[in-house]
Amino acid sequence: MTSTASLDALNAQLDEALPMDRFRPNVVVDGWRRPWTEDQVVDLPIGEVRLEIVKPCARCVVTTVDQPATAEKGREPLRTLGRTRRTEAGLIFGQNAVVRTPGTVRVADRVC
Repeated sequence: MTSTASLDALNAQLDEALPMDRFRPNVVVDGWRRPWTEDQVVDLPIGEVRLEIVKPCARCVVTTVDQPATAEKGREPLRTLGRTRRTEAGLIFGQNAVVRTPGTVRVADRVC
């Protein structure tokens, strides 16, 4: 899972903005004011569902490929993540989560 605020922060550092689909997230939170808020979240209630954040999501070379349009490979976002979001776990963008309370998640569900 990740947030639009984090993508906005990353895109502010890039010459050309990248779309969220480069990162293939299952859940995107819109409305958080601060980027990287997902790094501090442990529990994420979404409607009737509860996700537990379990570890940072290290990114691979697939994020450098414009999969839906041209299939061209570039250097971003890994080059910038390497400067700004490098950890022992790798180049981080988003968090991995597991479902602790199952249910249905819908677009525009409120994140508590």
